[in-house]
Amino acid sequence: MPGRYLDRTWTYKPEIYAPTKYKRACKYRAFIPTSLAALDVRLDLSISGVVSEAENAIRKLNDVGGPNLGPLARLLLRTESIASSKVEGMQLGVRELARAEAKVESGEKTSQTAREVLANIDAMVLAVEEAATRPTFEISDIIAIHQRLLERSEYRRIAGVLRTGQNWIGGNDHNPCGADFVPPPPEMVPPLLADVSAAINDDQLSPLVQAALVHAQFETIHPFDDGSGRTGRALIHVVLRRRGLAPRYVPPVSLALAASKDRYVAGLTDFRGDDVARWIEYFATASTAASHQALEYLTAAARLCEEWRARLQQNDPPRQGAAAWALIDVIPAHPILTATMATAATGRAKAAIYDAIGQLEKADVLKPLSRSQRNQSWEPAGLLDLIAAMEAGRLQ
Repeated sequence: MPGRYLDRTWTYKPEIYAPTKYKRACKYRAFIPTSLAALDVRLDLSISGVVSEAENAIRKLNDVGGPNLGPLARLLLRTESIASSKVEGMQLGVRELARAEAKVESGEKTSQTAREVLANIDAMVLAVEEAATRPTFEISDIIAIHQRLLERSEYRRIAGVLRTGQNWIGGNDHNPCGADFVPPPPEMVPPLLADVSAAINDDQLSPLVQAALVHAQFETIHPFDDGSGRTGRALIHVVLRRRGLAPRYVPPVSLALAASKDRYVAGLTDFRGDDVARWIEYFATASTAASHQALEYLTAAARLCEEWRARLQQNDPPRQGAAAWALIDVIPAHPILTATMATAATGRAKAAIYDAIGQLEKADVLKPLSRSQRNQSWEPAGLLDLIAAMEAGRLQ
């Protein structure tokens, strides 16, 4: 990535609580990337082929999935969001997170980590369902995604706030001297984000290359004090959705990135060096793997839905068009289900929903998590195991 370094001095800070060596003035170099508008991207035939393969895989995911599997689309979006959080070290078991989601829905308290991962899901929904569909994407859309991401976290005071100080990656906690990477100084952030926004609105490059460059440039800018990584991975899907490559189903690229975090970081380093093409190749390969994995996921989830329908049909099945059949259609989007969720998702009356839940429980489609009448929730049979297999890369 063509760019330049800016030599700066970190001032003496006697007031900070740190070992003496970290209080001293020191030299560091902040990286100023070339704007995406000025970047000349040239790919050889082999890398162009890898990019084409990735785009074909994403198209196939969206074509084979078809338009009638909305809940499965939300399941993939959820998986992408969770994987993006894992890149940042936020680890939660599949069942723990699903139950936390139900608790939040019922107004109960849950862990800070669970709240942040759930907020990442909300931010991804905002990115692909709202920001990606605007006629013109702007910096305010980036800020809105970040706001949604952090508004329920311990960092809520900086939600949607561009950084005003110098940040850095690696090294020590007290100064950027000796850091692995120092992003641009804060005064450069707004014009660089304007360039990123313009690049998102452009359509000169292939969608996959465009998404790769936007993401890597955003991570290079690192415009927020926290949450830049998750926001930047949401922008991948803004590009893919805006360009029409992923109109229904997001390829969970973060699954592949989280599975090889060291290689992911190395790829971003390649981008900031002189090997943009190598980063694009890695990103395309990860996108292909994610798309194949997602297609297997959709196939397995659709098969599970058919199994649920067969169970419901076996003994005293409800009439055609009954709420129980409608509920099966939306269950994949809710690894833990509450009556409130079911009512909102189906648009059916609450009394009909409770009847449907009883029928599905009798058919072993829904498993009650407690017998308490307060804050009841149910687990769809086999769904969490399927999600766990997907996230662990064990889906067959």
